[in-house]
Amino acid sequence: MSQAADFVAVAEAAAEAAGAVIRPLFRSALLVEAKGDASPVTEADRAAERAIRALLAVNLPGHGVIGEEYGETNPDAEWVWVLDPIDGTRAFVTGRPLFGTLIGLLHHGVPVLGLIDQPTTGERWIGVAGQPTTFRSGFGGTPRCRPCSSLSAAELSCTSPDMFDAATAPRFAAVKAAARRTTWGGDCYAYGLLALGLVDAVVDATMKPWDWAALVPVIEGAGGSCTDWSGRPLRLDGDGTVLALGDPAMLPEVSGLLTA
Repeated sequence: MSQAADFVAVAEAAAEAAGAVIRPLFRSALLVEAKGDASPVTEADRAAERAIRALLAVNLPGHGVIGEEYGETNPDAEWVWVLDPIDGTRAFVTGRPLFGTLIGLLHHGVPVLGLIDQPTTGERWIGVAGQPTTFRSGFGGTPRCRPCSSLSAAELSCTSPDMFDAATAPRFAAVKAAARRTTWGGDCYAYGLLALGLVDAVVDATMKPWDWAALVPVIEGAGGSCTDWSGRPLRLDGDGTVLALGDPAMLPEVSGLLTA
């Protein structure tokens, strides 16, 4: 097996370990506490990340880890895994299957592998740099972004209007006004739908590395682009803005509105 195939196998095993923790807790009575940023966190988040970290420690002990729940371990390593055990915790705690486990791998800070797993519906996207994205689901779907060169024809998605401040809200509003239609929510699931050619653009802000690291290879492998609002590659020291497009031909138009 190639190194990439080995890493994918580890990522899939990690997703299975996390899913085994998450599925029994979905739509169950959970004790939810508020974190400092007011987002809900449950025992499912913590236990799922512990399961992933334990598997990585056994299989790839020299690799680093950055996780939402337990912070950084060896973050200066050549290879660093970036974990969000439940991206879309608000959806999870309210019983909506619009969340996912995100497992990304950075090589010298650049996303080279990404996995989006929806453990309750059985959907899984896997992206590897330089390779076509793969998708497994009982519902069907082809991992390929669709052509859409104009924002006026685009299906736009955003996680929440609450992520914008006084500076960014008017810029997003300009994109929203120009788009064909806007839907809200979905977190990482919306990016998966973009990779299936069902959504054309996702615009978010205040994103952490664990929110976007896994998304980049998935979207790029499906023919799209995933950058910051200025069209620059996403990096650990970035500004937290994310712009995912199914058709990269839209980048000048959308980025122009977001950076005006």
